[in-house]
Parts: sequence; structure tokens; C-alpha cells
Amino acid sequence: MSRHSSGPREGEYVAIKSYKHDGSLHRTWCDTMVLKNSADEFIGCNDHTLVIEDDGRRWMTREPALVFFNKKEWFNVVTMIRNNGISHYCNIASPYVLDREALKYVDYDLDVKVFPNGDRRLLDVDEFEEFSRRWNYPKDTIEIALQSVREVTDWIDQKKGPFSTEFINIWYNRYLELAKRNNTQ
Repeated sequence: MSRHSSGPREGEYVAIKSYKHDGSLHRTWCDTMVLKNSADEFIGCNDHTLVIEDDGRRWMTREPALVFFNKKEWFNVVTMIRNNGISHYCNIASPYVLDREALKYVDYDLDVKVFPNGDRRLLDVDEFEEFSRRWNYPKDTIEIALQSVREVTDWIDQKKGPFSTEFINIWYNRYLELAKRNNTQ
């Protein structure tokens, strides 16, 4: 099978880099295993992955997390698989780009957190307001960000994509298969 030019293949690893609107690096996840990399969508998983903050602080993720990105959506979803249940962290963000260095996106501050019991909370509204003033977010960017909160909420309500049990089971099991295969080679 020949390697195609669309980037990393299933089972390979990629860094994920989050930026702020002004172009500054916000956060880097060093190793995320690629589960799917198509023209429109990226699905990966990381587990005990090194994360580097913009101030240089370093920490490790504590549990497996599926990551979902779609080039048509202004949000991405991190699904944390914990002993006490599944929780989701939805970043309102630009659609991603994937280059030789990393998967990259601009974080627009607003986040929707979904707890294992299904409760959800909109986070960082104050940060969104502060940064939108500081960096003069264009009016259409503000509108898209607010519309994306409504859209991700609809996905949550409909149990669409990364919010469906079937999606989580399929992709987490695929991660376990690939991790096992990588460890036996």
C-alpha cells in the first residue's frame, strides 16, 4: 500500500496544536494516535499524553480521550473515557488544518462541557468576551462562534457523532486494537 499525501495514517501519531486568534500557541498535545484521517474528518485518541501549555507548564492526560475534528464545523470534541463515565469537552474553534508539523486550530475560548450524568455547562464566556475585545474578533467570527455553541448543543441533544455511544465504542475499540498491535510489533 503506498503512502498517500493526505498526512498521517491510522496507527501513526500526530501532535495537536491549539492557537489563539492572535496566532500565539495556546496548548500542544504531543502524541495523538490517528484513528481516521479523511479529507473532512480527523479522529484520534490519546492516553497519558504529554500536554504543554503556552507558559511552558507540562502535564499528562489522565485517561484515554477520543478527539473529533471536522473541517466543516467550528468546534472539536474531546471525549474523556473515565471510570465514572464518559464526559465531553467541546472547544468552539476554527476548522482544523493538518500539515507536516501537527493538526492545528484556533481556539475561540467558549467551551461546552458535558458531564457523565448528561448535565452540560457553557464555560469561559468571560474569556470569550475579553479576547474578542482584545483581539478585535471580526463580527462574523463572533456570530459563527455563538452559532457553533448552538450547533454543538444540538449534536449533544441528538447524540450525534462523538456524542453517540456507538461512535465511542467503535473508535475506542479501534484504538485498543491498534495500541495492542503497536505494542506487539
